[in-house]
Amino acid sequence: MTAILVTGSTGTLGRAVVPRLADAGHRVRSLSRRPPPPASPAGAWATGDLRRNVGLDQAVAGMDVIVHCASAPRGDPAAARNLIAAARRAGAPHLVYISIAGIDQVPLGYYKAKLATERLIEASGLPWTILRATQFHDLSLVVMGQMAKLPVIPVPAGVRFQPVDTDEVAARLVELALGAPAGLVPDVAGPQVSSMADLLRTYLRARGKHRLLVPVRLPGHAARAVRAGANLAPGRAVGHRTWEEFLAERVPAPA
Repeated sequence: MTAILVTGSTGTLGRAVVPRLADAGHRVRSLSRRPPPPASPAGAWATGDLRRNVGLDQAVAGMDVIVHCASAPRGDPAAARNLIAAARRAGAPHLVYISIAGIDQVPLGYYKAKLATERLIEASGLPWTILRATQFHDLSLVVMGQMAKLPVIPVPAGVRFQPVDTDEVAARLVELALGAPAGLVPDVAGPQVSSMADLLRTYLRARGKHRLLVPVRLPGHAARAVRAGANLAPGRAVGHRTWEEFLAERVPAPA
């Protein structure tokens, strides 16, 4: 039995990783800023704050593996530094990190923070594995839902995505967590590359909505990189669940 700490255990990916590890018979501890659920077994939950460096020594104590799923638009490198320091004090657990495809090519602030976190992990002295994934279906669903609130929707022209299913990323992350440290492993990406306009049209059809889409060409280096496909991994289309299949399960059929 392997003792595994999962950071960001209440997030979209963490909620898929924790039960997979537990069902495989491993001892799993969740790290969250939230208090433990009432029925949480002893030792299965640690309350702490990565950015504020609170509760981390208790969380990592006795762990063989740390699956680092916690992420935020700001503060990822600071959180990683605190987690790495606690892990070093606890020994040398295998640190597994989920990152984003194309972060070394798209100059967005969040991507730069994720890349800085990767560099910290690589230089940590801990055994490590990093998996990069394309955008999750869940994130695409949130973005499309927000855009669909507008009567006329400006859509970035030439922008494509390759959304992947969260459960499929979780399965790969669990596989890596239970294996030997592997460094930067091949990306995991969804089965289809689609324009943002096509993703949005599919969402609107599923919701029974009609909107006017207006293409808008965004300026800047990041937009150019995305139009060039830097955020895609067509050679790593290992996911199986399509955007359409995801929507069929997650979006209520229109009345």
